[in-house]
Amino acid sequence: MNGKDETRSGKIRTEAEIRAERLARTLRDNLQRRKQQARARRAGEADETTGLPGVGSAAKKDESDV
Repeated sequence: MNGKDETRSGKIRTEAEIRAERLARTLRDNLQRRKQQARARRAGEADETTGLPGVGSAAKKDESDV
């Protein structure tokens, strides 16, 4: 690749322009993904758990049986 790319319209784009467009597309995709994650978190119920899953009364009962 010689650092230039010709588009369908005949306009020649430099490597820097191609890189900037690729970066902009990646940033847009990332922003959309983060927005979707935020919407999903808002739609869900609040997480009421405390500590690690599986740690609770069952684990304490097993320790007291020993």
